[in-house]
Amino acid sequence: MTIAIQPAFPGLLGFGFPGGYEWIILLILGLLIFGRRLPEVGRSLGKSIVEFKKGIKNIEDEIETESSSAKIAAAPNPELPRTTPPAEPRVSHEPDQVEQPATGGSDTDRTSG
Repeated sequence: MTIAIQPAFPGLLGFGFPGGYEWIILLILGLLIFGRRLPEVGRSLGKSIVEFKKGIKNIEDEIETESSSAKIAAAPNPELPRTTPPAEPRVSHEPDQVEQPATGGSDTDRTSG
């Protein structure tokens, strides 16, 4: 019993992705071609990565400031609690009515005896 291995992308001109030895050959060719310029390429690659990270950070900061300003604008303004003015005491212009004791005797009637 044999198992046929299908290439990952058969439509890629009949070639698959490079394997282990093929990568080594490609690295050697790359060193031969770019050997003298590798430090230069490394520096430019490092600068590109730093600039990319700065750009991402700036975009994140802009998004954060816009979202925080949108939250502030969407938040309801805290209104002071509405209070009614204190009720003024009612002053009546009529004299106070005082109950007067009933006439005809005193409260301290004592019989002596």
